[in-house]
Amino acid sequence: MRTLISFAALILSVILLQLSSGGVVPLDALSGLKLGFSATQIGLLGSAHFLGFFIGCWWAPRLVGSVGHARAFAAFTAAGAIGLQAHMLLVDPNAWALMRVATGMCVAGCYTVIEAWLQAKVTNATRGRTMGAYRVADMGASLMAQLVISVLEPASYVSYNILAIICCASLLPLTLSTVRQPETSAAPRLRPGLLIRCSPLATVGVLVAALSSASFRMVGPLYGEGVGLDPTQIALVSGCLRAGRRTGAISGGLARGQVRPSPGTDRVLDRLRRRLSHHRLA
Repeated sequence: MRTLISFAALILSVILLQLSSGGVVPLDALSGLKLGFSATQIGLLGSAHFLGFFIGCWWAPRLVGSVGHARAFAAFTAAGAIGLQAHMLLVDPNAWALMRVATGMCVAGCYTVIEAWLQAKVTNATRGRTMGAYRVADMGASLMAQLVISVLEPASYVSYNILAIICCASLLPLTLSTVRQPETSAAPRLRPGLLIRCSPLATVGVLVAALSSASFRMVGPLYGEGVGLDPTQIALVSGCLRAGRRTGAISGGLARGQVRPSPGTDRVLDRLRRRLSHHRLA
């Protein structure tokens, strides 16, 4: 419990960040429809988000190595807040795509910083409980973010400003935390070829899953609007989809040992690791 309390600031930052970044996806789709964007232009917004996500994944380890975890998190959060607030200042699908690059970079960069921080601080005895609590907080906030569009007016400056405020608020817990930042290491080199050589089947599976689930995030609200659903109903459908995905993620984590059903499992698995290491050495 003491370990979880020490990471409370990081977990709270994750919750606020997920509420902000998760809510902008369906809000952009509904706002685009209201402003007369075509389906292709709305799809471009989703693609731009993942372009920014890729940039954030590549840049985050390098930025952390240069300025540290807290400053890197602040930089990525600022980029996301700027992208959110600029939406209603320039109503153009191409401009919105650039803003979504910024928000996608924010999401990937902030999550890289927080997960690197957690992984550097936990031990084998506390890893399961800590990462389990982190994933529960992340999944719960992701589900809540889908319900945000039921109360936010599409294509409204106030709606995007609220999301930007929540994004900025995610800075406070982490930057004011008294927990010492972990030591930074050299950034690893991105090697997609190594991934393909190690597990081509897993690589193909990830690509197929990404093409289907990521596209539905933008297409789902469009379909709901087309069949006559109101924003509250669209929010419920998106929330149910996200809940199903998160349930599958938890089930997969239990099967792989990444999510532990109880705190005592950490100690059991730690003993098993030591015994396996002993037998290998023998």
